[in-house]
Amino acid sequence: MIYLRLFWEFFKTGLFAIGGGLATLPFLYEISAVTGWFTTGDILNMIAVSESTPGPLGVNMASYVGYMTLGVPGSFIATIGLVFPSVIIIIMVSKILNKFKESELVQRVFYGLRPASTALIAAAGLGVAKVTLLNLDLYQETGNLIDAFQIPMIILAVVIYAGLKIFKKHPIVYIAIAAVAGVVFQL
Repeated sequence: MIYLRLFWEFFKTGLFAIGGGLATLPFLYEISAVTGWFTTGDILNMIAVSESTPGPLGVNMASYVGYMTLGVPGSFIATIGLVFPSVIIIIMVSKILNKFKESELVQRVFYGLRPASTALIAAAGLGVAKVTLLNLDLYQETGNLIDAFQIPMIILAVVIYAGLKIFKKHPIVYIAIAAVAGVVFQL
């Protein structure tokens, strides 16, 4: 029964997470809250592993959750659950789009999906930033405003962002730098 539940949760994610891998994050938070299969901290680990390994982010995260939940079979089931809706939709859209690709209605539908994708990705980014850069539990405990911020993480994020904008190197360079910083500074 848990295999079916795992498939279903990722099927829903694949069906509604329009906009790519980061758009799956709000769904992962929901799955975590409803099932208890993994924690918010686990989601951060998923992002780190998924961003630093080849392949689509959403697929990597589905594989990660499936493996954590049910081992190798769970990994396959979660991944298939996530990808299956896309396969069905792509087949349907390709059949229909050829007939209606010049339709103003079809163009408007695709144009209307852009804000939804943007909102899902923005929500995911803000959620990651909140968990990574803030320590609200410690702030609530101490009442000290400085405790609300994870200063080393903020510094690392600013340095990586500046490096991206100034040096424009391949993202793997910054991933490697962040990994080394995490080990050296025990972040």
